Amino acid sequence: MNGDCIDTSRFGVTFLAKRRVLLSLLGLLLSCSPLTGEELWNKHIIQEGMPNTVAVAADFTGDGRPDVISNSDGKTRLFVAPDWKELIIDETPGYDFIHGETFDVDRDGDPDFIGARYSPGLIVWLECPDDPAAGLWKARIVDDQLNGIHGVLKGDVDRDGYPDLFANSAQTVGEFPNSAAWLKVPEHPRRADRWQRNLFAAGDAPGLSHYLGYGDINGDGRPDIALAAKGGEQDKSGLGEWFAWWEAPQDPTHPFKKHPLPGRHPGATNIQQADLNGDGKVDLLASRGHGQGLIWFENPTWDIHDINTELRSPHCLQVLDMDSDGDIDAATCAYDSKIAAWFENDGRGNFTTNVVARDQAAYDIRAVDMDNDGDIDLLIAGQNSRNVVWYENPRCCSGTNPAGE
Repeated sequence: MNGDCIDTSRFGVTFLAKRRVLLSLLGLLLSCSPLTGEELWNKHIIQEGMPNTVAVAADFTGDGRPDVISNSDGKTRLFVAPDWKELIIDETPGYDFIHGETFDVDRDGDPDFIGARYSPGLIVWLECPDDPAAGLWKARIVDDQLNGIHGVLKGDVDRDGYPDLFANSAQTVGEFPNSAAWLKVPEHPRRADRWQRNLFAAGDAPGLSHYLGYGDINGDGRPDIALAAKGGEQDKSGLGEWFAWWEAPQDPTHPFKKHPLPGRHPGATNIQQADLNGDGKVDLLASRGHGQGLIWFENPTWDIHDINTELRSPHCLQVLDMDSDGDIDAATCAYDSKIAAWFENDGRGNFTTNVVARDQAAYDIRAVDMDNDGDIDLLIAGQNSRNVVWYENPRCCSGTNPAGE
């Protein structure tokens, strides 16, 4: 007799039929698992109809709920939670921002917005007023000499207890070509003409650099900076397609020491610091956002490990503990694949891809608890999707882990 079709007629079914039923039931159970199956997260639309390259979230209105600021069509908009009422907070001609940040620049207790224009390079900060919904916010220039600014990132590089701002200067023309800098907030930022600029990469970051990472890589107590350069047809220098990190000196106002990472990486865009395999050393997780795939570099040998080899144009990246299980995961939204996903780490540097959304393209992604329910949601600025949306973490099954594929 066929081993799959042993006659069990007294039960009214064949063994094969019973096997299929069991597999079907198992599939239903696994569809709620963070490791297999697919449970798309609930999509919340904030804005539709315009391409967006940046969206940040913070409680700008002071009511305890995260609001959203984005920039599109030459205007910076505040969307007030929970109904996402749209308010234009800046419409200065030419203020078209490719990236942004948010922190309390003037230390008055509320978050402000920082926007960066690519070229001609410009960084401005918008001061959150006492009544954020009352009208336009005051805009002040942070820097107008860096050129080709694609990424900005906050971090306390000089360890004085207050955030500084990192920004790249990716163009080959301008005052600081092929460079990157950190900018110190002035003592009186409302009265300052510009912020103090310190080049950490002085001419040694060619090839159209993109986004930055921040954290102590070599364990000396000083925060280092990581960077990626996409290269490609627009890279006239032909020196792109790399990931690298810059070692902080004792005095962070001096140039940092560059450490190139192994391999050639067409389309390299993002790199961030984290201990990914639980050995106490800070590794680097990276995406080829103008190419294909996500990888991680293992400290100290910098061996390369694949996370996902299939996603096309994972342009944005967040690296954090998505499922609150004590190890570091990641999230992206690939604009050519049109898939948003998070990648679950087993604690040893092995990652499982979990699909959050399909038919969603992104330029920017942020990991934020958008609904104040204690888990991490994903906020996406959809350039090609022409939207700003957030995807609600379902807290599937156990109440702690997000569901996925």
